[in-house]
Parts: sequence; structure tokens; C-alpha cells
Amino acid sequence: MSLDMSIEAVLKRASLVLSESGSDSPSLDAAVLLCHALEKPRSYLLTWPEKELTPEQATQLDALMARRTAGEPVAYILGEREFWSLPLNVAPSTLIPRPDTERLVELALDKAMLIDGDLLDLGTGTGAIALALASELPKRQLQGVDFQHEAVELAKSNADKLNIGNVRFAQGSWFAPIDQGHKFAIIVSNPPYIDENDPHLSQGDVRFEPSSALVAENNGLADIETITAAAPSYLLDGGWLLFEHGFEQGDAVRRIMELHGFTEVTTEKDYANNDRVTLGKWHP
Repeated sequence: MSLDMSIEAVLKRASLVLSESGSDSPSLDAAVLLCHALEKPRSYLLTWPEKELTPEQATQLDALMARRTAGEPVAYILGEREFWSLPLNVAPSTLIPRPDTERLVELALDKAMLIDGDLLDLGTGTGAIALALASELPKRQLQGVDFQHEAVELAKSNADKLNIGNVRFAQGSWFAPIDQGHKFAIIVSNPPYIDENDPHLSQGDVRFEPSSALVAENNGLADIETITAAAPSYLLDGGWLLFEHGFEQGDAVRRIMELHGFTEVTTEKDYANNDRVTLGKWHP
């Protein structure tokens, strides 16, 4: 008896395989990979469940499934991830943009309404944060910085793809590429903040992401300390510094920011009610 190759049957089998392989979202992963193999939108799966895959489509899906069952993130397999409703190209040289980081964007936008001036995104990766802010603030200038040349080129390509012209990207370590005397209204960063001994580094999608974008010394706080110490030289009076960080790091990040003279320091929750973003205001 031949195997049922209808969309409905293939989707069920793929979901089961991905569930057994440990995927956190097997049904979603299966649907996304099948859409990629078919070159069709998600609505097609619901509209034409009885349609059968061609041999070529089945082969393509098998190849995609093999990569996913090996643990490779769907975003890297497809080369794209949506963030803030923006379709971003992604690559193994950068972190995969995550929904929690949209909370950082929301808070930065709130503070940007209180003070005029440029915005800076440190450790920009795909450019997700900078591009989200630039898309919402078309009359403001954004700058993104990343240490990795590959990340900077990817961020630039995303800006071109999305036709966002009020952002530029530079390569360097944190503030190194910033012009002398350039001060910003808002500085945001999603820096490396995971301790090198954290067991999560050997689990899930994180296994495939660049460790340089994940791991920091001093229990994950080293880069946050470095940025906080230097940020006052690059902030306008009344400007804001905002960090995304680990869910157990809120107290430590607040102490770091207060030690360096920031006021109105608070920690905000993400959508899962975990401490995720700490921010503070700078007065010389």
C-alpha cells in the first residue's frame, strides 16, 4: 500500500516526527517547513488538504525535516525570521530575533517620545532592534553597531530589503565606531548575558547560535558592565539606556546602572512575566 502523500497526511506525519525529536512547536514547525517546500502560504494547507505532494516536493521536505530533527533552528533553515512584523534575513553568524526582544523595542519607543535625538543599538546582529525602531521613527536617525563583519553586512542587507533609509550600521566593539562627541537620546542593547556554565547553552536552538553573541564573563554581566560604564559619554542629558538581560539578572543590572549614576532605574517584565529589560535615565 502506497504512502498517503496528501498535504493533510504529510503534515500529520511530519508533526509526529518533530514531536518525537524534541521540537517545542512540532505542528508549527511542520507547517512552516511544508509551506517552504511547496512554496505556498499557510492558508494553502487549510484550503487544499487533499492535494498530493509531487516527488520533488516530498524530497525537498525530507531534506528540511532532516535538518530540523537534527536540532537546527527553523529560522536558519529558512534563512528568515519575522520580528516586529518585519521579515528579516537571518544567518548562523547572528542570534535569531525572539519575541521577548520586542518588549525592549516597546520600551525604547516609549522613552523616545520623551526626548529628541538619535538612537543607538549596540550588538545589532540582524539589525532587528534598530530596524524596528527606525520603522516606527522615520524622522529619527538610528545607528547599529556589531563586532562581527558578517552581522553588519546582514543588517545592511535587511535595511535595503525593507527599504529603511534612516539607519546605518558600523563594525566595531560597542562604542568604538561612534564619532567623538556624538550623543544619543536612546541607547539600547541586547548584549551577551549568559554565563558560560549555563546548561541552556547545550539545549534547543541555542546550540546552533554563535556563542560570542550569547556568553559573557562575570556570570553573564561583563558586557552589561562595560556598556554601562561607557554609556554616559554618549548620552544626552535626560537620555535613556536600556538592556535586555536574563530573567534572573534584574537585581544585578539595576545595581550596575545605579552604581554608574543612572536614575529612575527600573526592570520591566516580558510577555511571560519574567524580568527582561532594565532601563535608566542619565543626568550629567
